[in-house]
Amino acid sequence: MRPSQGRIYKRFIKRPMDFILSLTAIIVLSPVLFIVAILVRLKLGSPVLFKQQRPGLNEKVFMMYKFRTMTDEKDENGNFLPDSVRLTKFGKFLRSTSLDELPGLFNILKGDMTIIGPRPLLVQYLPLYNYHQKRRHEVRPGLSGLAQVSGRNAICWEEKFNKDVEYVDNVSFIGDWKIILLTLKKVFVREGINSETAATMEFFRGTKKE
Repeated sequence: MRPSQGRIYKRFIKRPMDFILSLTAIIVLSPVLFIVAILVRLKLGSPVLFKQQRPGLNEKVFMMYKFRTMTDEKDENGNFLPDSVRLTKFGKFLRSTSLDELPGLFNILKGDMTIIGPRPLLVQYLPLYNYHQKRRHEVRPGLSGLAQVSGRNAICWEEKFNKDVEYVDNVSFIGDWKIILLTLKKVFVREGINSETAATMEFFRGTKKE
């Protein structure tokens, strides 16, 4: 796709496509959403949804929704236990199948997110990004993205950010659909769910300067 075509897609086609696909998915998957919500309530308790503020397009903060995957277990000082302890077998199943991400369809419907784009990360990371890494916020954050189909949590932060910026510079209709199909494949084979050093993904602490 030529640069001009990419701009047309990004400006006039991507958002309507997101709206139609997310609305269709919510309707079709409503029984799955209902069943998962009940199971989360029974196995992990309330609240069923995990809600957290995340930076979106141009670093504008929005409330992101996911199904809860961890317990609220705390130590004697009232601090949460490590993720590896609070992440139950059921929670791992939700993450490995990406069922925990389904409420994000409502974020897409609202326009806070897109189907394909850089994943929305923690607000506390914003001051830690260098100029190159901050460019990931030039587009809406996605339910899946180039970094996710290139290794998900199994690749380091710098590689993720490079993939995010590569996506920003090459947004296209064909590219998005390739990532959608690769995402379905990744979910099916449950590849790259965890990093090599943590139950989920270790915190980003800034890029080390050479």
